[in-house]
Amino acid sequence: MKKFALTAFALLGFAAAATAPVQAEDVIRFGLAAEPYPPFSTKDSAGNWVGWEVDLRDAVCAELKAKCTWVEVAWDGIIPALQEKKFDVIWSSMSITDERKKVIDFTDKYYTSAAVWVGAKSDTRTFDPAKPSSMDGVLVAAQSATTHASFMQKYFNGHAELKLYDTLDNETADLKAGRVDLLMAGAIQIADWLKSPDGADYEIKVKLPHDQLFGHGDGAGLRKEDAELKNKLNGAIAAVRASGQYKQITDKYFDFDIYE
Repeated sequence: MKKFALTAFALLGFAAAATAPVQAEDVIRFGLAAEPYPPFSTKDSAGNWVGWEVDLRDAVCAELKAKCTWVEVAWDGIIPALQEKKFDVIWSSMSITDERKKVIDFTDKYYTSAAVWVGAKSDTRTFDPAKPSSMDGVLVAAQSATTHASFMQKYFNGHAELKLYDTLDNETADLKAGRVDLLMAGAIQIADWLKSPDGADYEIKVKLPHDQLFGHGDGAGLRKEDAELKNKLNGAIAAVRASGQYKQITDKYFDFDIYE
């Protein structure tokens, strides 16, 4: 049994390594989907990335005393780009799923968003996720290469007709144009649109029950071999939460808890 034992000094050393700052000269490249995803990440009039996820990354990098840069990439190619070492970390509202964990690793979650179906207030039909037949002939929009698309394909194939989009903006545009009946999105991500003039005639029809496909919250994706970087990021995320910075950042964008 001795070979499995750790001394107190070794344990302390490991804990320190998990939260130790990276070296000042190190640069961490964060991969971000190039498509706007308000209020998490979008570009301002000067072309700079802004939003909740941008602010959180900046706080994490400050905690690590690291220089951090953005690398923009198309969402549907973001995991291959990580594996090809075009950047070091996926920081782009990626759900931590068992399927994705087969090929990449993740930090601890940094927020959670329930999945919802959104449709016109004037649409009085009943959409029941427990009764796939209630979705017969319904046109549903979802973003490609997402857990939402996988959910629709698994449970409603042969019932609802799924239309895939590259961005949430294009989903909402087709919903307004009447080209789809429902769109599927994260409750947090669609909240601002529903409060806007564009979304005034639409509402959440169904908050979908949690499913294994939706994963275990959203976190940062890393290559499996980058355990040291994962430990440092986990330590920094925990420190930002413990210091109150996480709440300060969240309160700028939301009036509810997005972690649980």
